[in-house]
Amino acid sequence: MFNKTKSPATPDRSSNAAPIPPLPDLPSPGVSRSAAPSPAPSPIASSRGLSTLSSDLQFEGHVSGAGDLQVDGSIKGDVRVGRLIVGETGAIEGNVTADYLEVRGRIVGGVSGKQVKLVSTAYVDGDITAEQLSIDIGAYFQGRVLQSRREAPAAVAPAPRPAQPAFEAPPAPAPAPAEPAPQVIDLKSV
Repeated sequence: MFNKTKSPATPDRSSNAAPIPPLPDLPSPGVSRSAAPSPAPSPIASSRGLSTLSSDLQFEGHVSGAGDLQVDGSIKGDVRVGRLIVGETGAIEGNVTADYLEVRGRIVGGVSGKQVKLVSTAYVDGDITAEQLSIDIGAYFQGRVLQSRREAPAAVAPAPRPAQPAFEAPPAPAPAPAEPAPQVIDLKSV
């Protein structure tokens, strides 16, 4: 009924069988991933992980830390993190400070960061201080923009000088040599 044409010791998988794709986080030996187009990596991706405040959560108080945060819910208070994404359903009422900030939702308050990006769905009502600012068409922004610059490393200060008075008069010029007084000779009396 069933006939085997090939021995089980030498299977032929190279003819028509599709290769098994590797797991997304593990590279497959000998297979190059550069052939397939991959999405651009998000600047928020890092090895530290991403903390998320989901859309059904409301938080009142200040949030601070050096990690990455995605806000899809609402926060009433100041936020100071390393990297921040405010999702389309996210809302923050308070001042926001982050190295990298991407706004897709709503912020009412001051914004400060090195890189600030307002996506087309963003709503920002407050001043923005940033080294780099990107505003997509369709984003709403009400406030002022202040461009901060990267501070150069502090120069080495010269050695302090001994204390001197606030005003020092220039040295007085040397006195001119005295001219001899003219001698008057009376010729009549001789």
